[in-house]
Amino acid sequence: MATPGGPRQGSFPPNYNPNALANNMENLQINQYSQQQSGNLAGSAYRPPNATPFGQQPPRFSGGRPGPAPPGVFSSGQAPPTGPAQTTFSQSPMSARPTGSPGVPQPAFASRPPPPGALPSSIGGPATSAPSGLGPRPGPFPSPPLASRPALPPHMVTSGPASNGPPAFTPGLSQGGPQHPPAMGGMPRPLVGSQQPPTMLPSGPSSQTFQMRPSFGAPTSGVSSAIGQPAPPFPAPPQSMIPPPSSLPFSAPPQSMIPPPGSLPFAAPQGMIQSSGSPYGMQTWPPQPQQPATSDYIVKDTGNCSPRYMRSTINQIPCTVDLLSTSAMQLALLVQPLALPHPSEEAIQVVDFGENGPVRCSRCKGYINPFMKFIDQGRRFICNFCGFTDETPRDYHCNLGPDGRRRDADERPELCRGTVDFVASKEYMVRDPMPAVFFFLIDVSMNAIQTGATAAACSAINQVIADLPEGPRTMVGIATFDSTIHFYNLKRALQQPLMLIVPDVQDVYTPLHSDVIVPLSECRQHLEILLDSIPTMFQNNRTADSAFGAAIKAAFLAMKNTGGKLLVFQSVLPSIGMGSLATREAEGRTNVSAGEKEPHKLLQPADKSLKTMAIEFAEYQVSVDLFITTQTYVDITSLSVVPRTTGGQVYYYHPFSALSDPAKLYNDLRWNITRPQGFEAVMRVRCSQGIQVQEYSGNFCKRIPTDVDLPAIDCDKAIMVTLKHDDKLQEGSECAFQCALLYTTVYGQRRIRVSTLSLPCTSILSNLFRSADLDAQFSCILKQVANEIPSAPLSQVRDQATNVCVNILYSYRKFCATVSSAGQLILPEALKLLPLYILALVKSSGLRSDGRIDDRSFWINYVSPLPTPLVIPLVYPRMIAIHDLDEKESDDSIIPTPIPLSGQNVVDEGVYLLENGEECLIYAGDSVQPNILQKLFGISSVAEIPNQFVLQQQDNSLSKKVNAIVNEIRRQRCSYLRLRLCRKGDPSGAAFFSYMVEDRIGSGPTYVEYLIHIHRQIQIKMP
Repeated sequence: MATPGGPRQGSFPPNYNPNALANNMENLQINQYSQQQSGNLAGSAYRPPNATPFGQQPPRFSGGRPGPAPPGVFSSGQAPPTGPAQTTFSQSPMSARPTGSPGVPQPAFASRPPPPGALPSSIGGPATSAPSGLGPRPGPFPSPPLASRPALPPHMVTSGPASNGPPAFTPGLSQGGPQHPPAMGGMPRPLVGSQQPPTMLPSGPSSQTFQMRPSFGAPTSGVSSAIGQPAPPFPAPPQSMIPPPSSLPFSAPPQSMIPPPGSLPFAAPQGMIQSSGSPYGMQTWPPQPQQPATSDYIVKDTGNCSPRYMRSTINQIPCTVDLLSTSAMQLALLVQPLALPHPSEEAIQVVDFGENGPVRCSRCKGYINPFMKFIDQGRRFICNFCGFTDETPRDYHCNLGPDGRRRDADERPELCRGTVDFVASKEYMVRDPMPAVFFFLIDVSMNAIQTGATAAACSAINQVIADLPEGPRTMVGIATFDSTIHFYNLKRALQQPLMLIVPDVQDVYTPLHSDVIVPLSECRQHLEILLDSIPTMFQNNRTADSAFGAAIKAAFLAMKNTGGKLLVFQSVLPSIGMGSLATREAEGRTNVSAGEKEPHKLLQPADKSLKTMAIEFAEYQVSVDLFITTQTYVDITSLSVVPRTTGGQVYYYHPFSALSDPAKLYNDLRWNITRPQGFEAVMRVRCSQGIQVQEYSGNFCKRIPTDVDLPAIDCDKAIMVTLKHDDKLQEGSECAFQCALLYTTVYGQRRIRVSTLSLPCTSILSNLFRSADLDAQFSCILKQVANEIPSAPLSQVRDQATNVCVNILYSYRKFCATVSSAGQLILPEALKLLPLYILALVKSSGLRSDGRIDDRSFWINYVSPLPTPLVIPLVYPRMIAIHDLDEKESDDSIIPTPIPLSGQNVVDEGVYLLENGEECLIYAGDSVQPNILQKLFGISSVAEIPNQFVLQQQDNSLSKKVNAIVNEIRRQRCSYLRLRLCRKGDPSGAAFFSYMVEDRIGSGPTYVEYLIHIHRQIQIKMP
């Protein structure tokens, strides 16, 4: 038997390649859909041997994503500011965009020295590969010699390797870190500009007293929001109101100034960042800055889990509920248990405690972790969650060293790592681990056949079969449907697949209890023949009806005994059988205000039977992924209930194009089945005494209050966990959080992924603002807004989002920046870009009144499980100029520096690329030089821009650079972005300019006007 708690050497399946997953991620570069694929959709498209869905081999992962500038980092010998970091904003809209070095804010994170022996990658045994169910992970973390960093320009300063383990000190241990090349193609953080004199904004006295926000986005008393009004209620201030520079105050502690209104602060590309996850130790203060979710960083796990797996909205926990309420900020965790690590990071260790299972607290059932304290020479340990003292199991006993730590702590992953995988013992299994089952359900109704959606689905499935896990545990099934359901017997003994028709769509059944789902190794040839023939078999189908509800019910009956993934390709509105729907979009068109006044009728499911089915699916561990390939309204609101409840995902291709969308469909399907994932999962988050979980939010089924049931969980799914106080916390203590995910790998191994985070408690309000995490805070606001849309008018939801921002900034202004002039808009350094992102949110497609109902519903579903690194790009996309790539000096970055989202940065002679993680728009101005158009698109004038666009690589350097940029973005986003070519004066051009969030869009204010509005709201609330 394995040594209790020792690293597991691994029992991997035959032909298991520990680099396969890394290669999948590295090859997430999406090439053009082959001409044979697009031209022969009726059959099996050609797929070269060992081809990846994303084309050429990409560079190493850089992970850069757009977002705000990281908090400042102190160089050697530099002292932090004494007061809370803050930003002042000049109201003058005429100021020029500043450039230069950022200000020096108070950092947000502590540095905890690593325990002895923590730096080498070895932890007492051979480094093991990741659990095979999650796919192989990159190799162990390299440990180059420690060295001090050379001096860098201010805009290139990054944090050193912060250590984050339990308090332990090694005298003389260098805190320097290994050097890394600059990040490639990552979206830089916005420019923070050189320090400039703040401009005072005069304000009149206000007698209004402070009022607490009772709930999310509660309207501010006596304050009306300007968002969504016919015209902005605030003109630019008269220039005469701006005092001369000589009168500006500079006696306050050092503060960085927010850039002039109308300009997004962008920074130059950063180099590689090293972090130690979420980094606190009570003895190490001041803290080092948390790495923004959108930046490129490498985590050295020495006790606290990486922020990739669990991220707190505030990195110091308020001691009381009153302190949290006063701050008006959210207290929540963003949990992504199976998040992809950086390729340079150490693999997550697999620990096997044998038949007894992992050591746990006997009272709260918390798992052993680096923050549990051993006492009485190691014979007992104190739980860091409930404080209970337990006896150490006899075979797990070890004496303590002079520092109070176990002598073997650095050799046991569970005692020195924030994230580990425990091998689950039999007590965690209700049944044998389920096999990896993939069932494909294809719409063959007339519309699906005529638009090419059926052929595209069959071609995509045929190609991804080779990427399914090898071995006898991988099972597949396939069915088609229109007004009836067609199952196929794939048994090897038959000469060809046999069709079995189920005509009853009101009381469905499965025609065979076996041979509908069979091992892939036994039916691969039959499956390929069937997929080749389905488009031809139904090419003359004139049945327009779709029995979607009956089809997924019948497929579920076939999968009921095993569970698994049900992948459904749907093209039209379900119109017959159980779960049939009627079009509701007409109601929204005839009543222009329907989207504002009656959202409950348009954005809530029309049929409860689908919800009932989804709960039953989740109970039997069946997860549904829905690929909607349509050109019409399909009521995503009702259909999406099934994926959201079963831990699945909605993919939306509207309007579906048989020319450009098959490539995206194939790549989406391939990543869906090859990404790290687990089945039949259960998740629970535990907290220290004084804090408890209030609510979970994401794609899952919840049958009991404390647990989240996930028929499927993958590396792209995040769950928001909101927290609340149930008692007062002690100043100077630490508050611990632990996420435990019990799941089955695709190879049938039962695992428990445990991530632990320990943060300090504080009773000082300014510490909360200093340690706020902008990415996590905004993620919570975005997800709460998405949850509000189906139950409130859009104008009210927009006002609620603005009020959240106003309340946070008002609290900071009143309690943390009292010495500043009343005419200044003071922003906490960590949240200085919050107003910009809230403005982008209220102008997003999910909150615009002119959007299609299905588009808004898809936006809500997309946001629900969205991981933190993709949140800010969704509302504030990345825009780059691509017409002058040949003229720019080449550097290590594939993707050029982004530019702010304002029309003044878009010239008629230019070509621009804009992406938000889901789609990619390429805009060509009216006056673009013909030779540039010829090089990029093979056309001579803007008038020749086609409606359906496929980016081809031309034989010139400009085209090659643009293709490299698109592939790099697709790799970063783990998504094959839909490409659209846009031009001025066309609906496509209007779609492009709708993302210029710093400009006036419809009745929405500009960035300048919005900031002035925020400032006036704060002034009204000030006593």
